Amino acid sequence: MRRCKLVMVAVAIAAVCLIPDLPVIAAQVFGFWRGPVIQNTPPPTEFVVARWRYSTNGNIGGMGWAHNYPEGEMHLNQFIRGVTNINVEPLSYRIVNLSSDEVFEYPFALVSEPGEMRLNEKEFANLREYINRGGFVLIDDFDGPWQFDNFRRQMYQAFPSQQLQRLTAAHPAFNLFYEIESLTIFANYVPGDEPIFFGLNNENGTLAIVACFNNDLENFWDWIGSPAYPLRPATEAFRVGANLAIYSMTH
Repeated sequence: MRRCKLVMVAVAIAAVCLIPDLPVIAAQVFGFWRGPVIQNTPPPTEFVVARWRYSTNGNIGGMGWAHNYPEGEMHLNQFIRGVTNINVEPLSYRIVNLSSDEVFEYPFALVSEPGEMRLNEKEFANLREYINRGGFVLIDDFDGPWQFDNFRRQMYQAFPSQQLQRLTAAHPAFNLFYEIESLTIFANYVPGDEPIFFGLNNENGTLAIVACFNNDLENFWDWIGSPAYPLRPATEAFRVGANLAIYSMTH
């Protein structure tokens, strides 16, 4: 049964490769990372990934917020669509400026490379309001002491009375749809030391931010067809993503 599930995962993600290129007419371009970073208008689905664009200190080139965009979102959405009844399409994603009120239109947000975050006052205010209104943020792709220190300072400035907590595989967010047995299965395929998942609760005590330190779920999503990311840890990365998406919709 487990082997069958893994095969189904591979087939679901492989289907992403069949999506034809869509014409881009007068599209908004946000810079360049592996080519132009182009805005997307998502279909009216119940689940949309909001890729947050934030102010940066430039320590990772100023485009860390766009790493693995849009393939990471597309492949995750394809997986969720294949294994759940959630109304989502591969193109259910959008770049959203953290400084804009548009952030409140999308309850699930994705943040990449928080090591180069340098939020301004409007972004801090929007982040606090977003979390306390029930939004959920998945923060991914950072490793090493200086990146963690920068992330921790930004979170403290936004939520001075809230404590980051280390999450374990026993947390309900990791057992909601799939049972995630280990949070360190990614260790041999990501930079940094032991992968650690940190969480931060909102004012109601509900988990609202999950940060993947010494980890890079988006690489697994993005490069699912690469032998550098074997099927077993890649499958777990998709399962974690699906669990957190469902958690964000039900809590």
